[in-house]
Amino acid sequence: MKEDYTIAEIASLMKESSLDNKLLTKFKKDTRKGVIRLMEQYEKQQAELLRQQEQWQQMTTYERELHEQGYHLIAGVDEVGRGPLAGPVVAAAVILPRQVELIGINDSKQLTESKREYYYHLIQDLAISIGIGVIHASQIDEVNIYEATKLAMEEAIHQLKPYPDHLLIDAMKLNLNIPQHSIVKGDQNSVSIAASSIIAKVTRDKYMKNLGETYPHYGFENHMGYGTRQHLEAIESYGIISEHRRSFAPIKEVAVQ
Repeated sequence: MKEDYTIAEIASLMKESSLDNKLLTKFKKDTRKGVIRLMEQYEKQQAELLRQQEQWQQMTTYERELHEQGYHLIAGVDEVGRGPLAGPVVAAAVILPRQVELIGINDSKQLTESKREYYYHLIQDLAISIGIGVIHASQIDEVNIYEATKLAMEEAIHQLKPYPDHLLIDAMKLNLNIPQHSIVKGDQNSVSIAASSIIAKVTRDKYMKNLGETYPHYGFENHMGYGTRQHLEAIESYGIISEHRRSFAPIKEVAVQ
């Protein structure tokens, strides 16, 4: 071990995944302000890594228990888009390998857009199978949003190959002949559901951004179809389009005028 390290050398060593304990002890005793700042950053990074590892252990509890019971193809199922005034409800079903590691994954709503994109592509690469169900506004109006959500989930599940032998579903019960768990806040408590929430969210956001290019007056790329001030003002100025849910207030009031 060297006696003296420059601050640049210490910064380079800090980027390594594991740092020798003797070096850590040495650097902690270093009184240079630059080294003190580097150590504070390093300790914060290590604390965050530990938090993510603990979160990972908690989020894989259901999957580990089901694997121990003999299930092999566990699909997480989630949806996005129940609340907006426009656009489809989108569901995703994802089967992850047993030994997969997605440290830092979380409910899609808890991640930044760049993080969602990162995990979206990682999940696409690692998943055994992914299914996506899309139910558009006209069908939502026909059957109601709750039933449309179930239809989207079932469509996503039926796309899976191989077919799952167990389902983990975010706060929903499906009338399918497959063993299933309905988990409250499932996207925060199951890695499989978190993965499906990311796939569904990114898929729907891309759809709404494309819709924003087709109908630039409405700003769909900004609010994703939710009832924001921008969206409501656009409806008042330009009326409604086929992507609007006519059974939703205040769209239904506009639709009958």
